[in-house]
Amino acid sequence: MAKKSKSGVSFMIGIAALMIALIVGGIVISKLFRGKSPDASRETAITQLEKKLKRIKVTDVPARKATVEIDSGNLAEELPDISKYPLSVDGRGDLQIEIFSSTEKSSSGTDGWLNEVAEKFNREHHEIGGRWATISVRPVASGAAIDYIVSGKYVPEVYSPSNILWGEMLKSQNVDIRLIKDRIAGNTAGILVSRDTYSKLEGLYGSVDVSSVIQATVNSEITMGYTNPYASSTGLNFLVTALEEFDGNDILSPDATSKFQKFQQNVPFVSYSTLQMRDAAAKGVLDAFILEHQCFMNVADLRDYRFIPFGVRHDNPVYTLGTLSDEQNELVTTFVDYCLNDENQRLAKSYGFNQDAVASHNKTLPANINGAALISAQKLWKTEKDAGSPVMAVFIADVSGSMGGAPLQNLQSSLINASKYINDTNYVGLVTYSSNVSVNLPIAKFDLNQRSYFTGAVEDLSPGGNTATYDAVLVGLNLLKEAQEKIQSESGQQVKPLLFVLSDGETNVGNKLGDIKSIVEGMDVPCYTIGYNANLKALSELSAINEAASINADSDDVIYNLKSLFNAQM
Repeated sequence: MAKKSKSGVSFMIGIAALMIALIVGGIVISKLFRGKSPDASRETAITQLEKKLKRIKVTDVPARKATVEIDSGNLAEELPDISKYPLSVDGRGDLQIEIFSSTEKSSSGTDGWLNEVAEKFNREHHEIGGRWATISVRPVASGAAIDYIVSGKYVPEVYSPSNILWGEMLKSQNVDIRLIKDRIAGNTAGILVSRDTYSKLEGLYGSVDVSSVIQATVNSEITMGYTNPYASSTGLNFLVTALEEFDGNDILSPDATSKFQKFQQNVPFVSYSTLQMRDAAAKGVLDAFILEHQCFMNVADLRDYRFIPFGVRHDNPVYTLGTLSDEQNELVTTFVDYCLNDENQRLAKSYGFNQDAVASHNKTLPANINGAALISAQKLWKTEKDAGSPVMAVFIADVSGSMGGAPLQNLQSSLINASKYINDTNYVGLVTYSSNVSVNLPIAKFDLNQRSYFTGAVEDLSPGGNTATYDAVLVGLNLLKEAQEKIQSESGQQVKPLLFVLSDGETNVGNKLGDIKSIVEGMDVPCYTIGYNANLKALSELSAINEAASINADSDDVIYNLKSLFNAQM
């Protein structure tokens, strides 16, 4: 059985949706892409905002400095219990191994190939050393999987990611890992472009491949979208491919970094969700986006797109982890051989793997790119993904009476822990509200001084009173507007504004949603809303104005999710 850490983990409730909201929603797409006149709309919205602010009482609460932890956090404690990722196949044999599997082969339907193979294997009652040998499968996203393994919080016997990049990263972190098979189900990553975009690129570059797509993005000829390389195999593969395109000798060179910044200027958002990229493409926001070929084969409404393979193949390698017994090793090789038999390979093909259309794409990982370089590439992405434009975020926290006790305590702990992962080049402010609105921390660059004030402000929150949500939204929008104007006048620097509203109930005093809707739309700031077991209808309507997300925050893995959000987005 898998080895499990006994370290206790304290899980917070209330902000887990924050990670999903920003990573899935990405940086909100500009109204420019939807054919509106943002300058005129913003001018009108500001006029309306100024009128309404005259009727809102705002209190400035002096923040105190508090001691901050400068370490990068304890990964094992931040991770949720492994039960958050339930087994998709539970072997229960006398001898068994557990496989961490990428989700495109361990979910359901056409994404459930490995599950079906494992279930058949278990039913056939294979014996090794006189014992019934079975397989358990646990679907875990690639980024989360290596965090469990590296931290030692939960280590399975076998690991099967989408591609070899994650295995190389584990090797570089001194994990005892051994490649058993480099391919059990053939697949590859690719860029999808519409037929019109494909024709355009042919006219510009003569042929269409990953190089021409990347160059066209750098040249502002098309708009590209891809997934978060901290979480997504396809996103990580694309990041490495792009950096290698910019400098084949050194993906971390100043030249590669400079060209990557130019590329990012034409990437409106980086998404955690394939669905979000597809929706953006359907709206005409994206000319190109990335996807695995197996998924492409199973989504009928993508058939009008052309698939352009890139990067290392996604052939679902199999690794063992740690020291296994002779019987366990025999079970691993027996199951791998079982996966590769003709019947199971035909099943894989019927589910979109092993397709002839991508069989000729055989790129391997260059010798000058190892696991350490891949980790450095992720860090480069974190600092350079906004092309020099910092993120400016205002948190708007409900401190009404119903937030008393555990909800507020959990919010406080989660925000303080996750603040370790905010880049010190970004900007953060804090607004709270009950019957009235308070500015607990004006927006400022999140250096050690601001982080100390942020920690003190969060620690000092106390509950009481009613719920004036939309008054607080207006105050938060005004803080963003004033800070943007100040930064732009002083340095000419553009910033990306974000607003987060955290509440456990519906508004019962002050402005209503209808009173502020046109202001929110005109300001073009995404308002992500996090409801604490609340009636989410009104919160959802607020988020929908500028294509953000509204989430019920009843979750116990908030620390890891919020950390992942800030690590990747701020």
